[in-house]
Order: sequence, then structure tokens, then C-alpha cells
Amino acid sequence: MTWVESIGNVFLNFISVCGQVSLFFSQIIYWMFRPPFRLKLFLEQFLFVANKSTFIVALTALFSGMVLSVQTYFGFKVINADALVGPTVALGLLRELGPVFTAIVVTGRAGAAMAAHLGTMRVTEQIDAMDVMAVNSIHYLVVPRVTASFIALPLLTSIFVLVGNLGSYFTGIYLLGIDPVVFFSHLQQFVNLRDVAQCLIKASVFGIIFSTIGTFKGYFTEGGAEAVGRSTNEAVVVTLVLILVSDYFLTLMIRAILYGTL
Repeated sequence: MTWVESIGNVFLNFISVCGQVSLFFSQIIYWMFRPPFRLKLFLEQFLFVANKSTFIVALTALFSGMVLSVQTYFGFKVINADALVGPTVALGLLRELGPVFTAIVVTGRAGAAMAAHLGTMRVTEQIDAMDVMAVNSIHYLVVPRVTASFIALPLLTSIFVLVGNLGSYFTGIYLLGIDPVVFFSHLQQFVNLRDVAQCLIKASVFGIIFSTIGTFKGYFTEGGAEAVGRSTNEAVVVTLVLILVSDYFLTLMIRAILYGTL
């Protein structure tokens, strides 16, 4: 096989997987608005994604805000602009670090678990049995997970931004000696509702991405126990790459729509 054929096969496989994910997501959208609406399953998945991720998200946010405050301070101190540390950290957490870091953390915890759970159900033929009993497995297993992730991730991102700013504040005030009034003196000038909207939009999209990829990889697992591990690993890796890639294009699109400029 020549190198041209190898590249061609990789490209064709990529197109095939993109088509499969698109069809899978279209089925999710189709069944999302069809009864019965399984509120109990949704609440269970919401509890799993949101409540059980809160501590690790808050811990990550605390130290992210603290280290960002330290690095920003020593960078701005060179040009005597340490009064801008607070607004800069707040903007960084709102626009980028909040949604991206939250999505990465939740992907490692909840996204991997989704892939493993559905993968185990697939290799043990539980999903096949469900389909035989005329229970649509996508409606029953996948839709509650995607819906819960779509709603939970913006809430977790809000917690990340809040805790990150608190960590930045206490580090700036008590460790770096910045005046409390000065620290957030320019916050209202630099941060506005469009930044908040950008943060929540990104978080919602990332919630759809990690839950769709996690459930897709688990739902179509083929093989035994080894295949479950492989599907889980692929789900995490693919999701992390997609989050970072989509973050770039989302930023361009949101700035064009909300800010009227790139």
C-alpha cells in the first residue's frame, strides 16, 4: 500500500465516522422531543454529571484562578499595570478557561463513564435486548445523558468562573498585596454581558460534544471487555481534541455575532 492510499484510507475513515456521528446526533435530536419524557432518567443523569462533578470542578477552578492571578501579576508588574490583574483574570476565566477547563474535567469524569457504561451494556447484549423489547435504546439511554450534559455544563462552568475569581481575589489581595479596591476597579469597564453569554454558549456546546461522543463510542462498542476500554479511551481523546478545535471556531463565530468583529 502506497502512502497515497494510506492517507486516502485515513481520510475516508474520518469522513465515515463523521457521517456516523452526524446520523447518531440526528437520532438524538429526533427522539429528544418525542414522548415519553423520562424525567427520572434525566434527573439521575443530571445528578451524575452536575452534582458529582462539582467538587473537582471547584477545586480545579480555585487553583486555576490562583495561578493565573500570580502569572498575570508578575507580567503586568513590569509595566506597572497590576490594577488590571482582576479584570484580566475574570475575562480569561469567562471567555476561555471556564468553559474549556470545565469541559475537560467533566469529560474525564462523566464522559468516560458514559462510554464505559454503554459499552458494557452493548457487549453484554443489554442494548440488543432493549431493542428487542421495542424500547428505543437511544431514547432511553442516550437522550437523558445528552440533555443532562447540555444543561449541567453551563451551571458547572458558572461555578468554575465564580470559584476561580475568588481564588484570584484572595491570592491577589493576601499574597501579592494588591489593593482590594484596585483589584476589581476596572471589572465593570472590561467585562460585560456578552462575555457571560459567550461563556455559557461555549459550555452548552461542549456539553453536547462530550456527551454525544461518549455515548456514541459506548453505544457502538464491538467486542469484549478490551473493546470497552478502547472505546472509553477513544471517547476521551476524541472529545478533548474536538473541544479545543471547536473552541477556536466558536470564538470566531461568537465574536462575529455578538461583537460584530473578529
